[in-house]
Amino acid sequence: MLPTESQLTTTQEAPDPTGVDWTRCGQCRTIVYGRRFARAANTCPDCGWHGPLTAAERLEWLLGRESARCVRPGRTTDDPLEFTDSKPYAQRLEQARETIGIPSAVLVGQGRIDGCPVVVAAMDFRFMGGSMGSAEGEAITTAAECALEHRIPLVLVTASGGARMQEGVYSLLQMAKTAQALAALDEAGILTISLITDPTYGGVAASFATLTDIVIAEPGARLGFAGPRVIEQTIRQKLPDGFQTAEFLLANGLVDAVVPRSRQREVLATLLRSYSGRFADAQTTAPAAEGEAPAADSRPPVLTDPGQLPRRAAWDVVQVARNINRPTTRDYLSHILDGDGFLELHGDRLSGECPAIVCGFGTLAGRPVALIGNQKGHTTRELADHSFGMATPDGYRKAARMMRLAAKLGLPVLALIDTPGAHPGIEAEEGGQAVAIAENLRLMASLPVPVVAVVTGEGGSGGALALSVADRVLICENALYSVISPEGCAAILWHDRGSAPAAAEALRLDSRSLMEHRLVDGVVPEPQEGAHTDHAQAADLLRRAVSHCLDELSGKDGEELIRDRRARFRGIGATAG
Repeated sequence: MLPTESQLTTTQEAPDPTGVDWTRCGQCRTIVYGRRFARAANTCPDCGWHGPLTAAERLEWLLGRESARCVRPGRTTDDPLEFTDSKPYAQRLEQARETIGIPSAVLVGQGRIDGCPVVVAAMDFRFMGGSMGSAEGEAITTAAECALEHRIPLVLVTASGGARMQEGVYSLLQMAKTAQALAALDEAGILTISLITDPTYGGVAASFATLTDIVIAEPGARLGFAGPRVIEQTIRQKLPDGFQTAEFLLANGLVDAVVPRSRQREVLATLLRSYSGRFADAQTTAPAAEGEAPAADSRPPVLTDPGQLPRRAAWDVVQVARNINRPTTRDYLSHILDGDGFLELHGDRLSGECPAIVCGFGTLAGRPVALIGNQKGHTTRELADHSFGMATPDGYRKAARMMRLAAKLGLPVLALIDTPGAHPGIEAEEGGQAVAIAENLRLMASLPVPVVAVVTGEGGSGGALALSVADRVLICENALYSVISPEGCAAILWHDRGSAPAAAEALRLDSRSLMEHRLVDGVVPEPQEGAHTDHAQAADLLRRAVSHCLDELSGKDGEELIRDRRARFRGIGATAG
């Protein structure tokens, strides 16, 4: 039986299904049974629209009713300016508190998400539009200080129209107050995560909401400094469709992921486990999973004697390294990671998202790791979509962001390299391609965590080197590593691209030659006919090699890692004595 009009909640603002039998979706206008809507945390089952949640509902949704403990912020001045517009600010505050039933627009709770300890601060848009006044700034700062005291991650759930005008510069300075609270967590190496909900604007967007290590957003959530109405009325600019939505922000490299409400606890739990797992003793490789077959290849995990490798024509190596069926970074990650697999993060938080570079977290042989790799593809369409593995400046900046996060959290870095080189073109040069590569070289030289780089296919020029300044630089048996492509070398020096086979031979770009010249630290064995013939076996061999290297490096502290890494590269090309 259809509901009567009096039984419907039709407003797009915070439908409350508890007192009615039915509600209407704020987007598709479908009539939804109220309790079903509530069980899905106010998510429409037809179109996926995410309705608002109160701060209390957020805390219960993430922490559960039983595990959450309220964290009370300190007292603040209610009306420092004695502000009055159409009514006194003090009266507005009192009315909001009575109507909403909470002291400010932020509630803070401490509890667990899937067993992982966490502090959560959630904003409530119903309380004066979630605007940030002194009480809200104090609550966010208190949440950060609680996370710092207990050395556990902080999750911020944002919903705000911006600063609270009635508090003047008091409100403005909450941006600095909360930003420095986040800075203290950075210095302490404590993980911070933002969950952006609709809307998040102004002073909140320009402070703590976007200063966290990881920023995820609900579908359709809007985030920005100036809202569309302000932009249109101020500079008369026509805005693109979907402007400032989560999907728009993802495409422009400003958020890590768009996560529906149904998966938020799962994603947050994976991130929190990656953080807490770094404290586990993972100095030895985890045992094989039950039923997992032992490695079929009896060779050592890493080959360090050139004599263990056959001599092959360099041009043949080039052809195999470029084989379209060779495993990509995603192929390798799908095989070598434990449990939850790969949790991908996106964007450089500055200008864009590069599909040629993938970054994220995973667990390898029981050890949480930060992962970076070039992504190609197995079809013409996939190759084109990923720019043939050629990264733009956005991609290198995204990789740099991932490496800085790994350094903060104390996670080892694994880089998988398969690229003909950095992306050439007008846009890349306008974006500062040379600067982005140079910055990565300097950054990797100073990372205080173990870094293992593996050339899995093509290792082309500076585009490959930008991910290869590592403690252990490995190359797969049939991969190549070169200053330039054989074709490019032949065109420049032979004046004939047809001389590419001769150029390949002269460049000594194959794994055996690189080992003979001590330009790589070791070679990862491949299946007998090449990695492209057996992805699972190739991945198992890679996993063994990487685990072996991380085991070797696990006993070194940051200073020793940096010293040895710099000494390694200092000695390249220098003669003895």
